[in-house]
Amino acid sequence: MKHAEIAPPVLELRDVSVSYRVRGRAVPVLNGVSLSLGKGEVYGLVGESGSGKSTVALAVQRVLPPNGHVSGGQALVNGRDVAALDRAALRRMRARDVAMVFQDPGRALNPSLTIGRQVAEVFEILGSPHGEALRRAESMLERVRISAPARVMERYPHQLSGGMQQRVVIAMALAKDPSLLILDEPTTGLDATIEAEILDLVDTLRREFGASILFISHNLGAIAGLCDRVGVLYAGRLVEEGPVRSLFRAPRHPYTAGLLRCLPRPGLRKDLSPLDTIPGFPPAPGSIVAGCVFAPRCGLADDLCRRVDPPLVPTGEGRLSRCHYADRVDRLPHAGGRPAALRNASGEVDAPPVLELDGLSKTYGVAPYAVHALRDVSLRLMPGETLGLVGESGSGKSTLAHALLGLVAPDAGSRMALDGAALAAEVRRRSPEQIKTLQIVFQNPDSALNRSHTVRRLIGRAVTRLGGLAGALREAQVTRLLEAVRLTARQLGARPRQLSGGMKQRVAVARAFAGNPRLVVCDEPTSALDVSVQAAILNLLADLQAERRVAYLLISHDLGVVRYLSDWIAVLYLGRLLEVGPAANVLDGPHHPYTEALLSAAPSVAGERSGRIRLTGAIPSGVNPPAGCLFHTRCPRRIGPICDTEEPPLVADAQGHAIRCHLPREKLGRAPALAPA
Repeated sequence: MKHAEIAPPVLELRDVSVSYRVRGRAVPVLNGVSLSLGKGEVYGLVGESGSGKSTVALAVQRVLPPNGHVSGGQALVNGRDVAALDRAALRRMRARDVAMVFQDPGRALNPSLTIGRQVAEVFEILGSPHGEALRRAESMLERVRISAPARVMERYPHQLSGGMQQRVVIAMALAKDPSLLILDEPTTGLDATIEAEILDLVDTLRREFGASILFISHNLGAIAGLCDRVGVLYAGRLVEEGPVRSLFRAPRHPYTAGLLRCLPRPGLRKDLSPLDTIPGFPPAPGSIVAGCVFAPRCGLADDLCRRVDPPLVPTGEGRLSRCHYADRVDRLPHAGGRPAALRNASGEVDAPPVLELDGLSKTYGVAPYAVHALRDVSLRLMPGETLGLVGESGSGKSTLAHALLGLVAPDAGSRMALDGAALAAEVRRRSPEQIKTLQIVFQNPDSALNRSHTVRRLIGRAVTRLGGLAGALREAQVTRLLEAVRLTARQLGARPRQLSGGMKQRVAVARAFAGNPRLVVCDEPTSALDVSVQAAILNLLADLQAERRVAYLLISHDLGVVRYLSDWIAVLYLGRLLEVGPAANVLDGPHHPYTEALLSAAPSVAGERSGRIRLTGAIPSGVNPPAGCLFHTRCPRRIGPICDTEEPPLVADAQGHAIRCHLPREKLGRAPALAPA
């Protein structure tokens, strides 16, 4: 009797090690990594920047940079050793068996070619005639839930939203029906609703195509919602592995526990407690030659950990952990409460608002092609408070920030005031005092900092321009700012390329505080950072706010960050304010149906996504917005013709919680009750 052959794993790594040659020396970046993916399985790979996640993806496809090489072990795709393939076989594997979706779809698409040409090219490479390739391209775009695919095929990448671009890239990846799909941070930078749609799409297509997926991300909520199993990388070592639900519920390695504790949890606020952080920084590749690689940052480490490298051993439930004290992980101490001196930073009694916006509107272009980016937005912000600004792409968040900073002029009749004084529409017409007291922290410190300047010059120039200090006074102020953002004099001579992502963002924060600002615009200040670095930056912003009474305008699509840092939350949709109020009231409800949909789309490490409210249809065009309620074309709570013809007023309750909806408050949604943390 013949036994049925067992199919090999779609992907198998056997003790894979990878080194990069730097200045004549081999620097190890992966060390003995072993993992496997079965058919149709989704495997998540998490870890801080520099842990080796992307190197795994490159090694699997044999596309390491010229100075990189696999120094040990084997990477097998469908049972074939990738390193042993000749050039023709390697080309066939890349063309048919493995596909990759990158973080930034804008860079993955050719800006000079139409969408149809780019998708059809995949089918042409696989042997289809041009006409058939175009038909198959249209069919594939339809399968990734792109409406009117024929029209989309005629467009160029810049004419599509970020979510649409990512759907096109996924369509191109799946066009060749690969057995292995690698997703490298595919949802970073996307709004919560678009991110949820992309994850739903990937999960649906995984079942349709039967592909195995290697999902690389620092978004632990996305990992929990999509993956079957997860592996945790640290300094090139696999330190924990197991089913995602049980591993996230009860981690058995201090590093995994540290990553999970860094996330802002429901019920945790900036005035009650700082976020947990992982102390120290990841080690330089190859710098730790004895003991556990995580020992220098571990709260459980002792002499055994510093001497003996722990093996990767089973801990039950199909899980593995590389820790001498896996049974003690739940004893790791949490961060303490926030010192009393730093509590209650907001709400100065009888203080005038630091910011007032009255009827702020902004229109781009002229009729009939005018885009109403902002429509009659009125807000105010008190000293020491944070206003969180949320909404999908195209809602007007960035336009509001640009108008506030004087980079774009609002429409006539708009009023802006800073500390009670009128704020001129253009920055060149503002007083030096207004310029220095209104600053910004950008999303990407790499783009915001001049790479050729040292930290001393980056901060010192801001001190001179904004504070008017020179010589010894300037140096003293630079030192004070550096200490305020928890950096030391050792970083003064460093350039941005020599700093970690978190350090670069701290330098950007220090520069923003050089003129003792009254209001700082924080534009996605943590979206590009690992969760451990994100927690440290959020703690820093909360401490600086409490110490200096500065107000923040926080723009973010991460509702966990908004929940932790904000005192007030404003919700924008197509430039219109749909809801504004105290953070707890907006988050707990009653809330606008749009707010309810945004909250339901936020990923959770619990992995529960069944309660998500799915918005149908695309965001309407700002050139021709809907009549009546702007949200009625997508609203799951639409009640009738009144929504189509009459715009509801923005009605506030006694606590200042205003909602623009025809539904009475008692019928609006509320957040489910949470169990005590």
